[in-house]
Amino acid sequence: MSIEAVLGTAAGDAPGALAASERVERLQALVAQVEQGPAGFAAELQAAQAGSASTGSEASAGTGTLEPASDDSGYPTAAAAGDGASAAAGASSYVPLIDQAAAQNGVEPSVLYGLIQQESGFDPSASSSAGAEGLTQLMPGTASSLGVTEPLNAAQSIEGGARYLGQLLRQFGGNVTDALAAYNAGPGAVEQYGGVPPYSETQQYVTKVLENAAAERQSASANASPATASEGAEPTTTGTLA
Repeated sequence: MSIEAVLGTAAGDAPGALAASERVERLQALVAQVEQGPAGFAAELQAAQAGSASTGSEASAGTGTLEPASDDSGYPTAAAAGDGASAAAGASSYVPLIDQAAAQNGVEPSVLYGLIQQESGFDPSASSSAGAEGLTQLMPGTASSLGVTEPLNAAQSIEGGARYLGQLLRQFGGNVTDALAAYNAGPGAVEQYGGVPPYSETQQYVTKVLENAAAERQSASANASPATASEGAEPTTTGTLA
């Protein structure tokens, strides 16, 4: 039996057939998306839900939460702090603080951005089972030594994380990979192994932060005006993973 027959929308139907016909077309589009596979159906369904949500309040548009997304490395992606849109919006709101803290502590802004993205997904209330807190996931003792009194305060966390990363960069002669490894595993481990220690977690951490930094650098360059982009050469990072 056809969809038209089920809904009673044959060509000769009474007034109102036009609206019914539109519903039929919508259902047929959904069926077509199903035939294209789950991805196509999900895209169509999301579009339909978005249209429906526009007629209600913002609070009622979404009543559930998604499981935190993760990649093959096991690290949460930025979307783990919320949906993709909110994560992106949150990240952009912290850029001025990141630029300022990075400049004050001799850190490349994109590296600090990449570190925050990996550490907390730009969730200022993030905390770990080990006790690390805030955007830059400082441990209590480290936060205290850096003068951070409120780890969940975004500005303090960014400043503290930039200060700590800056200290590690100076300790390891400006080697970005070693400094990031020390941020994750501790400077003692980097000194012991003469570079990034052979810990899979730390190696993946460094790789992800550098990938995040490269993506942010590329995005910033693409969004910059031609005059701004030509003012200086792109900063480079020192050191490679073993």
